[in-house]
Amino acid sequence: MIIYDRLWDTLEKKGITKYRLRKDYNIRKSQLDRLKRNESVTTNTIDRLCNILDCDITDIMEHIKDDNTFSTSS
Repeated sequence: MIIYDRLWDTLEKKGITKYRLRKDYNIRKSQLDRLKRNESVTTNTIDRLCNILDCDITDIMEHIKDDNTFSTSS
């Protein structure tokens, strides 16, 4: 499972609000809602956030092992 808890900490450290992401950087509210719910977002969104926040991907997301695996059976 991918979670975005680190994003909210990084935003706070950088002094950037969710409102500013929406208004100044055109990040859609729906994307922020998806991130808040740890739902999937595009790699383009992740890339934009890393550029906006001048941070590494590990500063906004992390992987937590779960049972989400893909079967290779025929």
